[in-house]
Amino acid sequence: FASGMSAISSAVLSFVEPGDRIVAVRHIYPDAFRLFGTLLARMRIEVTYVDGRDEAAVASALPGAKLFYMESPTSWVMETHDIGALVALAKSRGIPTIIDNSWASPVFQRPLSLGVDVVVHSASKYLGGHSDVVAGVVAGSKDLIGRIRGEAYPYLGGKLSPFDAWLLIRGLRTLPIRMRAHQASGLEIARRLQDHPIVEKVCHPGLANLLPAGLTGTSGLFSFVFRDGIDIRTFADRLKLFKLGVSWGGHESLIVPGEVVLQQKAQPNSAMAFGVHPRSVRL
Repeated sequence: FASGMSAISSAVLSFVEPGDRIVAVRHIYPDAFRLFGTLLARMRIEVTYVDGRDEAAVASALPGAKLFYMESPTSWVMETHDIGALVALAKSRGIPTIIDNSWASPVFQRPLSLGVDVVVHSASKYLGGHSDVVAGVVAGSKDLIGRIRGEAYPYLGGKLSPFDAWLLIRGLRTLPIRMRAHQASGLEIARRLQDHPIVEKVCHPGLANLLPAGLTGTSGLFSFVFRDGIDIRTFADRLKLFKLGVSWGGHESLIVPGEVVLQQKAQPNSAMAFGVHPRSVRL
């Protein structure tokens, strides 16, 4: 696909019709949230958001839904879920599942082996790995991929160019090596921030005592929250190595203040929807 959002849109629209309902975990990728709240809302497709860590809440929300949409870890606060358990809840009700696996990549998490029906990736991130390609990926069974190819892929204008496909293949050749480096650097920085007196909280799955089943490692994307009294704009301006940028997964070190995201995605309850704290920063 020509972008991660093209992959997400095509996958989701292949499973739902006007009047249907989707259950999604909270704090998903902001543009996926906006897709659900704008285009899908105009199609009369309802979306119910749940805390994916609360299996009882998920089970309560699923009856009557046509699709269960997941991220683990989630985009900003890095909430992790027991994917296998959530998939089992959906399968017991005959509900197909989609997960965005951009954060972990196939190196550290393989949702298809946990029972997920369809996996989507923003290949612009770790799969490409060089900040020079915009692409998306959808993976699943032959039957489900055929369904997506037949019902959405040809009609949404999101086909990947040959040169971008070549760039993506190039990136995949070094993916395992790069992911191990991202993991080591990210964990080291997260641990140092965790002990810093001006930091209130660090959101990094690797700081937990135990990773959830199926997640075998961590990437280099995480966020943290400053204590009161820190001028985040001044902090960002004084950084030497990190540059301002909302993407991730490439060769450079990037930072984006939560305040910027909240301004860009301004809408009712946006902080709650994305899990973005105004004093937070994502690295």
